[in-house]
Amino acid sequence: MTETLRVEKVDLIRDGRLLLDGVDLTARAGEHWALIGPNGAGKSTLLGILGAYTHPSRGRATILGHALGRVDVFELRRSIGHVNPRHPVQGSRTVREIVLTGATGTIELVPRWTPSPEQERRAGELIELLGLTSRAEARWPLLSQGERGRSLIARALMTEPPLLLLDEPATGLDVAAREQLLESLDDLRGRHPELTSVLVTHHLEELPASTTHALLLRDGAVLASGPADGVLTTDLVTACFAHPIVITKAHGRWSAATRR
Repeated sequence: MTETLRVEKVDLIRDGRLLLDGVDLTARAGEHWALIGPNGAGKSTLLGILGAYTHPSRGRATILGHALGRVDVFELRRSIGHVNPRHPVQGSRTVREIVLTGATGTIELVPRWTPSPEQERRAGELIELLGLTSRAEARWPLLSQGERGRSLIARALMTEPPLLLLDEPATGLDVAAREQLLESLDDLRGRHPELTSVLVTHHLEELPASTTHALLLRDGAVLASGPADGVLTTDLVTACFAHPIVITKAHGRWSAATRR
């Protein structure tokens, strides 16, 4: 399979602190990775490198065949879908307008910019794929947190990126909204078999059933990495969170509970 991203022996030092310590990760087309660890483990920091927003202090990061430090990162980011639930949407744009901003990579619609018929068609397809057809003209302040999350995923997919990065996309969702989001991600991955995705979370219940691989981070270092069923085990997750945790899997989904 085609290699989508590779980080090799990556360190990241900020304000004298070692935030990432010798991290290795290779993801290929069609793989869906989960980055898991306690708060402060370095998950979002690593995602920043994968999204070409941060350069490693040491080591090498190659994203979509381009080595960071030797590529125009602004151009590279056009090929990466980055979903942040804290995306700073301003004003009262509709779902359709928010999705269309993904074509220009801007927070707001570009003044005097008119989307092409192909871009309008693409936005409509994504709105349907994410289950938002009935809400396409609803405005941002009136959307639920789950609808906002799905809108941002649709926005990130406007340019048909081969790499999708999701930073805690289920943050703030109730159970029903979380399940709708995860079902949308499973459907998306099924329809786009070459897509590579990386999802950051510290809750195993927030992992879609389509997750194929996992990486456990603790104190900026990789504790375990590989196929999800071999990494998301009771012993390894217990070690990662330094707390006795029992991992179970049912209907393709993982859950965690304190060992009693």
